Amino acid sequence: MNNEFYNLKNAGPLEVSDVLAKIERSFNITLDYEGIQNATTMRSLCDLIVNKINHEHTENCTTQHAFYMLRNAMATAVGADKCTIKPHTRLSQLIPRGNRMEIIAEVETELGIELNLLQPKQWLIILFSAALLGSIIACFYFWPGAIAGILASLLGLKMAGKFGKEIHLKTVGDLANKISRETYLKSRRNSVVSKNEVEQRVKELFENDLRLQPIAVRRNTNF
Repeated sequence: MNNEFYNLKNAGPLEVSDVLAKIERSFNITLDYEGIQNATTMRSLCDLIVNKINHEHTENCTTQHAFYMLRNAMATAVGADKCTIKPHTRLSQLIPRGNRMEIIAEVETELGIELNLLQPKQWLIILFSAALLGSIIACFYFWPGAIAGILASLLGLKMAGKFGKEIHLKTVGDLANKISRETYLKSRRNSVVSKNEVEQRVKELFENDLRLQPIAVRRNTNF
């Protein structure tokens, strides 16, 4: 066996880059340049890899799990086969306008969260907002009438928001992303990996690709 790179410091940048590329493919992550520059020992490199795995995989898993939760709740609420509900399924088609508020209320009950999915028509928002602005300006001229206008405008906006039936997202996937962002703890699944597993895999890659003996690849080995 050729022990040309017995000392890790003797390995060239290209050889080390090849190993890092294999690590990225093996763990399905992307290592950033700044992070690699700050990883001066094998231990710190493994810590960087573990953090990347837990962050990137947890984010992906969270959105995926949010979709499965949403799909089950939607299927129950609309009486559909859950297998027919895909990330690209349009919400406007899945939830008909006639009983849209009831369906969404049932989905929210199933999920245990508020979706805040519905909003009034855009022209209503513009109308009441313009009335509110006009009432504020009127305060300088006739404040009793202006106060009444402000109250009426605010009440109109509130009622429009309460009974609005317009869905402001397009697809089930868009809603799953919204859920994963806004209710992270409810949609999170455990994707934490074992640090020992990572260290062992990284150690094997360095040993095999750089022709190193095990003694040359330890936790405190410097690059």
